[in-house]
Amino acid sequence: MKLYRFLTGVDDSSFCHRVTDALNKGWELHGSPSLTFDPVLGKTYCGQAVTKEVEGKDYDPSIKLGEQ
Repeated sequence: MKLYRFLTGVDDSSFCHRVTDALNKGWELHGSPSLTFDPVLGKTYCGQAVTKEVEGKDYDPSIKLGEQ
């Protein structure tokens, strides 16, 4: 079964650490990162899709993706 997550956050080191943590837990980058700028708040936000193959499980919407 393939799992999918879309990580988002402010463009700072904590976002990079979240992506790094996912990669070290076996998730793989899927596609290019995305960026958007909020002119009201003056902040840039990042998004990165990640996927992971998990064997022997059936999909259930209650799966806690961050714990996989």
